Amino acid sequence: MEVWEEISRQRVKYIVDSYQLDGNDDEDFDEYLEDLLQAYTPPQIELALVEVLIESWRVTPLIRGVVFLERSHELLKDWENKPIAPHISPTHFRLITGLDPTPVFGNCIAQPSKIRIPST
Repeated sequence: MEVWEEISRQRVKYIVDSYQLDGNDDEDFDEYLEDLLQAYTPPQIELALVEVLIESWRVTPLIRGVVFLERSHELLKDWENKPIAPHISPTHFRLITGLDPTPVFGNCIAQPSKIRIPST
């Protein structure tokens, strides 16, 4: 496995661990997550996890375990048939995950520009 592939997988696992998304379904969750990692690119999975996480914040208690991955998988399947239209900005992705959003969103992230004030 290439270094970048391992880093990509670690990013997905970091999101899962940060929000304890595996719940009590440790082994089943890990197998399902591995299946998703074989079928989809890690940046797509990262985005799906975060989108479902945001959606699940409206429900108490927080959805976790295999059910969480099933919802993420449904979103990934939807994206196979239509363009991915994230409901989250790169900035919010960074705030929620603590991760650099560039692998997920590309280099479209606006950098703060320096305003030059002309001297008088």
